[in-house]
Amino acid sequence: MKLSVELTAFCERIGYQFNKPELLVRAMTHPSMSSPHRDNNQRLEFLGDRVLGLVMAEALFRADMGASEGVLAPRFNALVRKETCADVARQVELGSVLRLGRSEMKSGGRRKQALLGDAMEALIAAVYLDGGFKAASDVVLRLWGDRIDQVEEDARDPKTSLQEWAQARGETPPVYTEIGRSGPDHQPIFTIEVQLASGASERASAGSKRQAEQAAAKALLSKVTS
Repeated sequence: MKLSVELTAFCERIGYQFNKPELLVRAMTHPSMSSPHRDNNQRLEFLGDRVLGLVMAEALFRADMGASEGVLAPRFNALVRKETCADVARQVELGSVLRLGRSEMKSGGRRKQALLGDAMEALIAAVYLDGGFKAASDVVLRLWGDRIDQVEEDARDPKTSLQEWAQARGETPPVYTEIGRSGPDHQPIFTIEVQLASGASERASAGSKRQAEQAAAKALLSKVTS
């Protein structure tokens, strides 16, 4: 099987050449494009998530031999979460080679965080099946790059920190409320307000509720601790 010009260029961007190009094609095929005669990337996504987890667990384990499980776990979560996978996908312009059905094309599927994150996991599985664990590990570590060294900052969960701050002062947990949603259906912007029992509050907007909650919590934590 010969890859298209676009997929050949994509292989150059990720730094890996497939021995079985059909694996890459499958990894880039969203369920909306599948048929009885065309596999999609869902099973690869399942496998890729596990391969990514092992690569990151080993990398973190070896990078800080003195770190406890409690320290390693949030770092791990920050590196394997869907948002990070989607960020890496954007970095290599994965969206440009996704094979999507007409409905997903019209709704901006190439930019959707969930689709990009899933496809990145499927890509990792495709490399693993094509070249083995070492090949998959090399690709992951190269694409994630500085994120691994800088993960300590990303691993700090503002929601957890804000809740711990409130509980330490005898307050009830912060309350998060969606107060607005704007933008098109395929690319919504959520506005979240977080409020403490004391009445202190902050708002933030982002492309997902989780991101908006994290941003609001970070702003409020900065406000009450300054």
